[in-house]
Amino acid sequence: MPALHIIARLHAFPEHHIIASVKSTVQKSSESTLRAGFHSRGVLPHIKKEGASYFVTFRLAGTLPKEVLIRFKAERQAILADALAGRRPLTWQEQEELFRWYSARVDKYLDAGHGDCWLASPEIASLAANTLQHHANKRFILHAWVVMPNYVHAVLRPLPDWTLTKILKSWKGFSAREINRKLKLTGKPLWQTESYDHLIRDEEDLQRSCHYTINNPVHARLCKQPEDWKWSSAYRATQ
Repeated sequence: MPALHIIARLHAFPEHHIIASVKSTVQKSSESTLRAGFHSRGVLPHIKKEGASYFVTFRLAGTLPKEVLIRFKAERQAILADALAGRRPLTWQEQEELFRWYSARVDKYLDAGHGDCWLASPEIASLAANTLQHHANKRFILHAWVVMPNYVHAVLRPLPDWTLTKILKSWKGFSAREINRKLKLTGKPLWQTESYDHLIRDEEDLQRSCHYTINNPVHARLCKQPEDWKWSSAYRATQ
């Protein structure tokens, strides 16, 4: 998204006004909207469609300083402003715009290694990777995944009786308990509470999301080829 476009929309929709709009117009989570519809956790809207696949990201707590998080939220809310003003779900174009913004801004910042990079430890990264795969083909179809030093990407399709929210809660809850035990961490959360998710539109979008996921370590200059990164579906596919 061009910088001038973001700035213009930020001036048109001040952050405090947009956040207030989110809270007043977006549905709070219920069992039905967790399966299909437009709902929120915190101030970030989430779009669900039963039987669909999703690109998701969850990151370690504290990886985005407060001032950076505030700036990113303002940019994100500017992208969402038109949908919120019309009290409607995001269009596919708006979802694509949000996805491009997230990958260009948030991932780039995280890849710089800010905050605690607990997942840079091979032992901890392996624990997170095994957690992602544990219930594959039982609770979800796992198309692609990668564990980075301070965040996780996954592309998945929930199976019947399992919502994306339940799967993320299971992943984050189990891994947090095990990682905190190994690192002897107490008194603060391991993962950021809210996750990012992108509803995948079609086969082309699915392939693009999978390609983006497995190439993250290459873009972050952690390896030369996707299959070189041991904590990814690209590597596991070669084993």
